[in-house]
Amino acid sequence: MRILLVEDEPRLAELVRRGLVAEGFVVEVEHDGRCGFEAAATGAFDVLILDIMLPIMSGYDIVRSLRGVEVWTPVLMLSAKDGEYDLADAFDLGADDYLVKPFSFVVLIARLRALLRRGAPARPPVLTVDDLALDPACHRVTRGGVEVDLTPREYGVLEFLLRHAGAVVTKQEILQSVWDINYEGDDNIVEVYVGYLRRKVDVPFGTHCIHTVRGVGYRLASAAT
Repeated sequence: MRILLVEDEPRLAELVRRGLVAEGFVVEVEHDGRCGFEAAATGAFDVLILDIMLPIMSGYDIVRSLRGVEVWTPVLMLSAKDGEYDLADAFDLGADDYLVKPFSFVVLIARLRALLRRGAPARPPVLTVDDLALDPACHRVTRGGVEVDLTPREYGVLEFLLRHAGAVVTKQEILQSVWDINYEGDDNIVEVYVGYLRRKVDVPFGTHCIHTVRGVGYRLASAAT
């Protein structure tokens, strides 16, 4: 099995490489993000191990770019940071697993073998209503082929609405899915972000697909309905 390790700390990279080779893996090592991306984009590896903090391109940027060109090789991220938002960002961008430094080599091997058994993930389907499209793999939103620039929170609200297209969802359901689980603020924040979305995906295109269902919540549906 071929593994690409992208790690800018030479001593750690060599230590991991030797350990993986001893376990029977064929390992290629790159020390910066640009070279790592170019190697990974060939699709010649069974698993990628990416450090997050890399020169030139971060591990986040590598994953985002790989998924953007439809390379679905399983990715294990390495990071010295263990915050929940770092973990969430890695998974949102298309990573498959995550280890915090310092890590147990036994655990690393177990995670790699699990990823190999799982194989490459399927490409996430593009979510569409009329000519509005959200591509989870590329983290990209378009309307009529025109790219729409959204903040992470706006993107999260739109993705939730698209995944429940045609159904009425409540403010509370949107909060629980898109905001932090410990959020205790006013649920009218959802109304604010729905307004932001309308001004970006509806108004400029002369259409209306985000509907308010008074007393209940919101429904994203075809403008013709």
